[in-house]
Order: sequence, then structure tokens, then C-alpha cells
Amino acid sequence: MKRWILRLAVAGALLAFGAFIVAASGLIPIRASAGHWGITEWFLRFSLRRALATQSVGTTVPPDLNDPDLIQRGAAHYELACRACHGAPGEPPPRLAAHMLPTPPDLAPRVRTSTPARLFQAVKHGIKFTGMPAWPAPRRDDEVWAMVAFLGAYPDLAAADYRRLAGREPEPPAPGRAVFSPPDAPATAQSCARCHGSDGLGRGNAGMPHLAGQRADYVREALQAYAAGRRHSGTMEIVAAELSAAAIDELARHFAALPPAPARGRPDGSPAAIARGEIIARNGIPADRVPACLECHAPGGRRGKPEFPLLAGQPAGYLELQLALFRENRRGGSDHEHLMRTIAGRLTPEQARDVAHYFASQRPAGQ
Repeated sequence: MKRWILRLAVAGALLAFGAFIVAASGLIPIRASAGHWGITEWFLRFSLRRALATQSVGTTVPPDLNDPDLIQRGAAHYELACRACHGAPGEPPPRLAAHMLPTPPDLAPRVRTSTPARLFQAVKHGIKFTGMPAWPAPRRDDEVWAMVAFLGAYPDLAAADYRRLAGREPEPPAPGRAVFSPPDAPATAQSCARCHGSDGLGRGNAGMPHLAGQRADYVREALQAYAAGRRHSGTMEIVAAELSAAAIDELARHFAALPPAPARGRPDGSPAAIARGEIIARNGIPADRVPACLECHAPGGRRGKPEFPLLAGQPAGYLELQLALFRENRRGGSDHEHLMRTIAGRLTPEQARDVAHYFASQRPAGQ
């Protein structure tokens, strides 16, 4: 028995040494133009399928993956970061991607045979030995799920539906509101419009902030924090990192000069929730050391700074998400983010929701 073990050990050592010699010789084919051997490709695909199946076990899938706002957010990021390799509905496969090894697949048939949990693993962590990167902000599972929501809708999208979701076609202005014309806006703002709308109001998406009428200093610091990786977002980090200091200043001034959202005709939250949120916004929760929100986030707040955002009129969904990210230490931000991290940690999710609905019900400054 010992003799057989010794022989196997010697054989293993010889095989390893032989593999090293072959690798050191430089004879292993690495040219993408040569493709894979059939057995190699089968093994890689088999390993990928099994890895995703195993590693997705225990993943908790959110119940709202059919939410149109989530799908729209995912579509905007897909247009920015994924279409160049995977193509889009109704369009020919990208020419350059066809020469990659492995070739980025057509996603429609892959998605049909996958599950949300497996898609989540692939989008969040990327895939080795391919061009599929990991999500740039690993703390932002909410962004990853938005992409999964979009992928779930992808196989059934017509070309026109995709262009609309991805913001490739300009949306009509809201009633009584003009959309800026391209000559009146910085060129970079045209790219921002894909997510934030050509009027800076987030394309009606409850998860997108209204940038129109926001304080320029806040927008500037937010973009700088994204670019430096201090504020976490797989979408915004890669966008802001490409902006020059001059472009950031230009964008901050541009959005600050846009007229804010008109007053809402009907608040999102119930009157009771808005009333509870108003008490917190005006008085805080002294017993829990929560200060009044309006002290910092209203135009005339006594403790306000130009770098603090104005909250009136922001979508409740966006505000609630930011408070959750602060509470769970997943947001990051500027030099002042530690203040909100502490405060949000003292709010219950229900209190945060009430405050969000209160601010969403308020008329923005200047209205």
C-alpha cells in the first residue's frame, strides 16, 4: 500500500514538473484568435454553471423584481456598462466583442434558463477568465438587484422598449415644464439625462434623486466623493471617475440652475405617515438624540451648510433608500457622511419611511 502511495506521489510530482516546463516554454496557446479546444470550452462552461448553481444557494431574492423603477435603473446602467459587449434588443452583436474569448453571450437565452439568484452572483462578483467584471461597489446590493430586475425583463424587450428604458430617446417634458435644449446644457449633462432626466427630475423614477434646483456645493461634493470612491455606487463611481474638476463644477452649476420639481398634486404617503414624519423633521427625537432634520436640510436651517442637500420634494423611495444605506454603513459620502450615519442609525425603518414621505410631500424651495 505504501509503495502505491509513493508511486502516485512520484507520478503527481512528475506531472506537475512537466506542466511547469510546458508553461515555462511559452508553447501554451493564449491567442484569443485560436479559440478553445472543445473539451476546454465544455469544461469551462460546465464549471461556470455548477459554480453559479452552488454559490447562489441561500441567496435571498427580493420580492419586487418586477418593479418598473428597478428595471429602469438597471437598464440605464446596462446601456452605460454592458451594451458594448452584450449588445441590445434589435441590434446586431457588437463587432469588437465578437473577437473576445469567450465571446460575450447573447443574454436573452441565458437569462431564460437562469434564476435571479444566479444572475445576482454573476453580476455582483463577476466571472473569472472572461471580460465580466465584479460590481464596482460591493456594498450596493440594491444596485445589483436593479440590474437583475432589468435582466429578468430583457428577453422580452422590443428594441423601442429598450431604448426608452435605457434613456436613449429623449422623454417628452412634463406638463407645463420645458426640457433644456442641448445647446443650453453642458455636454456631460446629456449623459446624465439617461438616469436623471433631461430636466433633472429623475425620469419619474422613485429611486432617482431630483438634481434640478439642488445646491451646487452638494452636487459638486457628491460627484467628487463618487470619483474618489468615498461614496459607493457601481454606476456613479465609474461615471464620476471620468469627469474633470472643471466638468464637475459645470455640472453642479447646471443642475442647481434648473427649476426644481413642481409641487406634488398628491403625496405618496398617507396623511398619518406624513404627520409623523413632520414631527421628526421639525422637532427630532430628543430621547434618541435625533436632531430636527430641518435644522440642516431646509433653506433656512440654522445648522445648514451649502454642502448639505435640500430634501423637500425628493422622491420618498430615494430618501428612504439613502437612510437605509446610512444606517447599514453601505453608502459612504463626503466629509460629512459620518453625521448622517450616526443619525440614521438611531431611526427605526418605520421612522425613516415617515420622514421620507414628509419631505417628499413638501414643496421644493422656489416653488
